Amino acid sequence: MGILNALAGNLQQVSNEQLLQQFGPFLFQGEQIQNGYQLIRDAVVFTNMRIIFIDRQGATGAKTRYRTIHLDTIVDVEVETAGAIADDSEINITYLKDVYQRKTGAETFGEVTLEFPRKFDVAPVYRQLGELALANRQRINSR
Repeated sequence: MGILNALAGNLQQVSNEQLLQQFGPFLFQGEQIQNGYQLIRDAVVFTNMRIIFIDRQGATGAKTRYRTIHLDTIVDVEVETAGAIADDSEINITYLKDVYQRKTGAETFGEVTLEFPRKFDVAPVYRQLGELALANRQRINSR
């Protein structure tokens, strides 16, 4: 079942120890892995500072791209739970692309979608990201 989910583009949870072994050299000082998910070669790692998207490229996967969304830029989160048959669950994260989070009226946004297998409980991930988005909105709008 794991390989079918991976081929379908669904993330599978991986132990923090395994993630630390693979991606520890790319963590910032004071950064700690909270949880992470992996496809066949690619991965998504949640830390106390950011979400790291690991994209292994090429036939061998030797070349790797690390992309980051800093947690303080997340401003909205949507969840779509799985249906009864073969649907997967999705979490859509909207984040500010602007480095300076000022009220300029010209903010630019990015969006990323994470897909999880039907049986994966997305509620804890959604709540964590949703609470973070709410705190970020309050912080940004209080300036």
